[in-house]
Amino acid sequence: MATGDTDVTVCSEALISLGASSISSLSDGSDAAAACSALYPDLKTHLLTVYPWSWSVKKVQLSQNITDPVNEWQNAFDLPADRISNPQAVFASNAAGIKPLSYGWEIYGSQLFTNMSTVYIDYQATVTEANMPAYFVRVLRAALASELAVVITDQIAKADYFRGVAYGSPADGGRGGLLREAMNVDSRGQLPPIIEDYSLIDVRG
Repeated sequence: MATGDTDVTVCSEALISLGASSISSLSDGSDAAAACSALYPDLKTHLLTVYPWSWSVKKVQLSQNITDPVNEWQNAFDLPADRISNPQAVFASNAAGIKPLSYGWEIYGSQLFTNMSTVYIDYQATVTEANMPAYFVRVLRAALASELAVVITDQIAKADYFRGVAYGSPADGGRGGLLREAMNVDSRGQLPPIIEDYSLIDVRG
């Protein structure tokens, strides 16, 4: 599933698709490398966060910070340094079958505040190119080509073309093209969410 790519190979392939030369590193001194260095990191993070990719999710126990919150909450826990968004789920235990908590905690900067003494979270982490699946790398290359097109070729038409390849038409709202294909492929390996709160049904009954 993993591609074995690097940031340099992804950038080089995007450049080649624009008719430009590949780069040897993001700091090789060329204008193309400088453009990639400026545009690629933010683009990568953006594409990782637009969808809960199954291969980017981690589950960890948080470490408690020695400094307690100023007020309201009793404990502060440090969030992982590799996170790229807020937690997808928060748990008070690692017991099997336990449900995530929708309240009883808040995010402040890089910390989670709560009265719980133990915290586990599911979160999206940054992923190296070598561990990305091929269907995501294809999106990344096309999206990067659209970002680089005007800088490298001075042709807006090429930027529009690769934007369409990556994201689809304007009617798709930025979730068409290769991105939609990638989301569909990724979703095949994920179980659909199960609604277990029957309170409304119980009241009607």
